[in-house]
Amino acid sequence: MTGDGMTRRQVMAAALGIPAIGLLPAPSAAAVTAAASDPYAFRNVRIGGGGFVTGIVFSEARKDLAYARTDVGGMYRWNAATGTWKPLLDWVDWDHWGYMGVAGVTASPSDANKVWAAVGMYTNGVDPNNGAVLRSHDQGDTWQVTELPFTLGGNMSGRGMGERLAVDPHNDDILFLGAPAGNGLWRSTDGGASWSRVDGFPTSGDDPQTPGSTEDPGVVWVVFDPDTGRAGSATQSVYAGVADRDQPVYRSTDGGTTWAPLAGAPTGYLPHKGVLDPVSHLLYIATSDTYGPFDGGKGDVWKHHTATGAWTRISPVPSTSDDNTFGYSGLTVDRRRPGTVMVGTQVSWWPDGNIFRSTDSGATWTRIWDWAGYPDRTLRYDFDISATPWATMGMESEPPVLVPRIGQAISAMEIDPFDSDRMLFNGGPGIAGTRNLTAWDAGGTVDLVPVVEGVEETAVLGLIKPPGGALISALGDVGGFRHENLDAPPETIFTSPVFTTTRSIDYAERKPEVIVRAGDFHDSDRPGDSHVAFSTDGGATWFQGTEPSGVNLGGSVAAASDGSRFVWAPGDSGRPVVHSVGFGTSWSPSTGVPANAILASDRVDPMTFYAFSGGTFHVSTDGGATFTATVTDGLPATDWGVRFKAVPGHQGDIWLVGSATWTTHGLWRSTDAGTTFTRVTTVEQADNIGFGKAALGRDYPTLYAAVKAGGVRGVFRSEDTGRSWTRINDDLHRFGGPPESLTGDPDRYGRVYLSGYGRGIFYGDPSGSGTAER
Repeated sequence: MTGDGMTRRQVMAAALGIPAIGLLPAPSAAAVTAAASDPYAFRNVRIGGGGFVTGIVFSEARKDLAYARTDVGGMYRWNAATGTWKPLLDWVDWDHWGYMGVAGVTASPSDANKVWAAVGMYTNGVDPNNGAVLRSHDQGDTWQVTELPFTLGGNMSGRGMGERLAVDPHNDDILFLGAPAGNGLWRSTDGGASWSRVDGFPTSGDDPQTPGSTEDPGVVWVVFDPDTGRAGSATQSVYAGVADRDQPVYRSTDGGTTWAPLAGAPTGYLPHKGVLDPVSHLLYIATSDTYGPFDGGKGDVWKHHTATGAWTRISPVPSTSDDNTFGYSGLTVDRRRPGTVMVGTQVSWWPDGNIFRSTDSGATWTRIWDWAGYPDRTLRYDFDISATPWATMGMESEPPVLVPRIGQAISAMEIDPFDSDRMLFNGGPGIAGTRNLTAWDAGGTVDLVPVVEGVEETAVLGLIKPPGGALISALGDVGGFRHENLDAPPETIFTSPVFTTTRSIDYAERKPEVIVRAGDFHDSDRPGDSHVAFSTDGGATWFQGTEPSGVNLGGSVAAASDGSRFVWAPGDSGRPVVHSVGFGTSWSPSTGVPANAILASDRVDPMTFYAFSGGTFHVSTDGGATFTATVTDGLPATDWGVRFKAVPGHQGDIWLVGSATWTTHGLWRSTDAGTTFTRVTTVEQADNIGFGKAALGRDYPTLYAAVKAGGVRGVFRSEDTGRSWTRINDDLHRFGGPPESLTGDPDRYGRVYLSGYGRGIFYGDPSGSGTAER
């Protein structure tokens, strides 16, 4: 069984208001101190997107330079020469996993090499660290890190608002950062090396409807008016958007020293985006009734004439209309064509999101699709997803719902400042775009394509590699895939049935073409579908059996080594463990095992199954009908972070890791089918373990483990049952956190598959001359 969809430990957030801010250097190629002992080359298993891109920023200093930020998967830079995105935060270590949540990005408009990122994943206590500002002088190839005295929320509600980090267009020593959770507005005057709170900003950013909440987005965007400055000096007029329905916009006219609410600013909604057209002297704002990104039912678009102070509502569909069932978020202007503005819906689930375009500063609008008599729609676009065919999500078009969808939560959208025909937005499988945008204005068709090569942001909850078979993944939000070719996106997600999230996946060790998966969807949406599915052809096709009533969550599932029976612990709280002979045609309760236990099967004996719950190990020798508690102390006291796997070809051989640092934390082994466990003393900590093909001359599988060994945390390999360990990753390839999914390849010595923190699936092969099938 594999299914590692755990949540991060909740910890107390550090106290706010610390006056001093420390420096923490990020690794660079010259600063790596813990190199791999046996170097590996790691590559992404290609899916293409799969996550939520929260912001897109084009450089105004260099053509074809752009950045994308994500909620959990770090940050990317566009490589025009290869037509791919390059990940920039794979160096993030396991103790600072929250840095993979990027809350804001800004690029210098005068120096193409300078870029900054505000990082930190949660403001609610889940992230153990405060946020930080990263600064780079080489387009993100290397970074310096300044820690902040407060948390940031790259994966919190409101993460699609922004940009909350902004650099002065006339002096890139000056930056402003809007903070969440009541921490106000911050400024740097030394290029982001140090930060201080702006005393003249009159609000903490607290939402008056939820004062003191750590969930408040706070100050969500900062915009400079370049007409009010000159090179080398501070821009005088600066605007800030605050998640406050009563006072949503503030302005400074003295370079950010003092601030006041902007007179006449529209009230009643939250200012998701603020964008200034300096030629037209217009500040546009897009508003919605919620923080988003996955809700929003009302909103408006406004423009403010910075010279006259006049406000005009220019909503494509005003909030007063019965047709307005969405807010607005994604907002951009064409810097080469003053008066051209675009905005996206926040949120429109049915039949799809929409994008609106105006070439007269919002006086009139056209939309990327419109109704043509229900259920038909007229489209101004063609969406070619041949590069990521799985983006149909296993669906067929049934008007008015058409696949692929352009996207329901359009919070990031940017027109290239060097090319009016080029636009990117967070649609389709992650990022979509066009190179013929102005065809829209002539009544032509806009050609949309996914722009996701290099972006891999799936949440990986399980990986299996059956002998002789394809790599099979269990994923959050997109279900999972069968990868026959690791270097090409799959044709489809799992279907028959489709799971929103696959929680657990396993195969029959002695009959590896038999695979079982368990996953989530709301039972009321599809009462005829089951939350467990089976394959007898290695995951190429699937079918489902029956299930107990009341199941909505997949939980944990295990297959007998010969594929003859299955044991399932649905994920709904209190749902009992059940077992089935055959492919789920009927299920019977298992006894002696707690509900929601973690399950696995012996890889030799088809009648032996294992379970772990609340610090106790359980064993069944009758095919999952009855379980007996065997070990009741000495193992981790919590289920969080516990992963255990039985060894292929070795009956009764089990390895168990417990990664929760607040309880027993380490690696254990049992060679007597779970009757006893012995702690492995060659590692200090452990997060995951998997097995691969044995080295030449060995009869025991190679171990791959995420452990701390010799004082170093990393991914290690052992060829001698854990007596010694060789590190195979390095400090530039830590992927933001310990792999929550990990397995070796049973057919190819040295190959390992693992997940990054919000970075999809990686496969690694030895690249050093000293590695062979020894």
